[in-house]
Amino acid sequence: MNEDELREALKKLRVEDVLLQTAATLIDLAARRMGLVEEDGPKELDQAKLAIEGIRALQPLMTEEQQTAIREPLSQLQMAYAREAKGVPASAEQAPEPESKPDEEAERANARSKIWTPPGA
Repeated sequence: MNEDELREALKKLRVEDVLLQTAATLIDLAARRMGLVEEDGPKELDQAKLAIEGIRALQPLMTEEQQTAIREPLSQLQMAYAREAKGVPASAEQAPEPESKPDEEAERANARSKIWTPPGA
């Protein structure tokens, strides 16, 4: 691209488009820094947090349509960040609860029998 073509491209470029592209780049970076996309080395939660904060700072400057487009990915990033910050792997959230031991079941049944419930309930 020569200098004249670059000038013409810059004349057509809108700030709104740059804001959206920047937010998309930050979403990608945050996902990579948390290890959600592919292994790019060790997780960098401080970088992911900074990217999320950057996206949130850009949101009010975007059009409604653009905000709607990034709302879901941003929400997913924030939830993933909260999990990672707590040290809970994503797979642990979906793991089924361990079955109760017989002693625990007996204790629960005993506790339920002591709960007063109104007649006819």
